[in-house]
Amino acid sequence: MATVTIRDLHKRYAEGFHAVRGISLDIADGEFLVLVGPSGCGKSTTLRMVAGLEDVTSGTIRIGDRVVNDVAPGDRDIAMVFQNYALYPHLSVRENMAFGLKMRGTPRADIDRRVADAAAALSIEHLLARRPRELSGGQRQRVALGRAIVREPKVFLFDEPLSNLDAKLRVQMRAELARLHRRLGTTVIYVTHDQVEALTLGDRIVLMNHGTIQQVDAPLAIYRRPANRFVASFIGSPTMNLFSGMIRDGVFVVADEAARLPLGAEASGLTAGPAVLGIRPEDLVTEPNAVPFTTAEIEVAEQMGHETLAHVSVGGSSHVVRVPGDRAACPGDRLSLGVRPGGVHLFAADDEGRRLN
Repeated sequence: MATVTIRDLHKRYAEGFHAVRGISLDIADGEFLVLVGPSGCGKSTTLRMVAGLEDVTSGTIRIGDRVVNDVAPGDRDIAMVFQNYALYPHLSVRENMAFGLKMRGTPRADIDRRVADAAAALSIEHLLARRPRELSGGQRQRVALGRAIVREPKVFLFDEPLSNLDAKLRVQMRAELARLHRRLGTTVIYVTHDQVEALTLGDRIVLMNHGTIQQVDAPLAIYRRPANRFVASFIGSPTMNLFSGMIRDGVFVVADEAARLPLGAEASGLTAGPAVLGIRPEDLVTEPNAVPFTTAEIEVAEQMGHETLAHVSVGGSSHVVRVPGDRAACPGDRLSLGVRPGGVHLFAADDEGRRLN
């Protein structure tokens, strides 16, 4: 196991595109760190620089006590799991898992032990004689994981490893990865565009956009106190409801006077003027102890079983309310909406959109 330290890391391509813009991170020994963000935000480029698959334009990467900027990928003591599995089609599962160890000259007995241990951990012992074409997507991903595990690296790197799997299998594999990390205790850097994966897997989340870090925090902290409007809109499913308006005399007034929310203590220290109010769908409620906000008609009701996602229009834009599954919620119904205490997020109205409260 090892720490990973990244300092002022930049990546510029020859055509001038600045993919990664001066990011710095300290990744603890044994930590599961998730890099998440939209396509093109620089997360995979960062991972590939740690792996040695992309050259560093400037900045330093340390694995343990060693600067690895100029170290070949095979000498960095890392193992990488790719989105497309990257298995050799002509080799059996056993041979795929053992291939890297054979290339390093590992003794046969040690190879056999490591392959057997990894296969048992992943419940693929019965697949060792098969070829990749005979496996399902989930089985292939387990083989790719096994090939990484047998190397016993200091750091595991995952580049969107579950994106090719169906929804049910992704849920199963997330649990599998979490169990493996608890068992192995190895440092993990995991890249995904799926914020559900980030929230469920990471000890910490690094949210990136346009090559920069927007926020680094524990999953619940980043969910409950997003640092800016981009973080608020990216993390959470359904996404946070955002209302444009003004702060006036301690009250947030939605554009066109469509809704008003007394801010109480949340207004402390805030100046009057344009702002954006954020409310998560679970905090926009019809409960008697909520702070009154507005009345809105349900336009669309998505019945999920355990809950209904009610789409309502406020101030000319669509927003989502979570309604418990045991309550009727149908298009045309009118909801008297309030905001739960602690459910108010205020952001600047400018492009930066920093958190105000």
